Amino acid sequence: MEKLDLKSREALPDALRVLYRDYPRDMWATDPNFHGLVSFWLDRHIMFRRLLSAMTTATEDVLDKGDPNRFAAAISQYGSTFVQQLHGHHQIEDMHYFPILVQKDARLVRGFDILDKDHHEIDPILASFVDVANLALKSLEGPKLIDGAGALHKELAVVTRDLDRHLVDEEELVVPVILKYGADGIE
Repeated sequence: MEKLDLKSREALPDALRVLYRDYPRDMWATDPNFHGLVSFWLDRHIMFRRLLSAMTTATEDVLDKGDPNRFAAAISQYGSTFVQQLHGHHQIEDMHYFPILVQKDARLVRGFDILDKDHHEIDPILASFVDVANLALKSLEGPKLIDGAGALHKELAVVTRDLDRHLVDEEELVVPVILKYGADGIE
């Protein structure tokens, strides 16, 4: 039996990647349907990855005896943006994009169900991230700073791993649908 939950899957099942075989990642940018919704969607995913990378770098810097105030500013700004934007992104997908995209190719219903389930699995991951980040920000002085930043560094690794699994799977399901059928009726 396939493990399809976010934390244990390695990729979407091949049966759900049927369009990806015809529209592999290395050909996306040259497709006439790439510009517009697809490039916007991918830019959002790049933003989430960059925010996670920036927070990881800021955490590593403070663990290497960097400036605690710079760490606090980076985590506060990037963390808040990351969580708010990701929640909004998932809401738009669940309420608008996914219901329309699934109608374009019925073979992918199960894939969109998996992505929707991922969104619910990501919610407690984000809640844990917020809790750990807040604790790290409260401990900006002395040895507690190192403990808090160390815990945040571990938490960021989990968030990065799990979110990347979701984003890759989402990209490999959603982008080929839009490239094949176009963005009409979606935007």
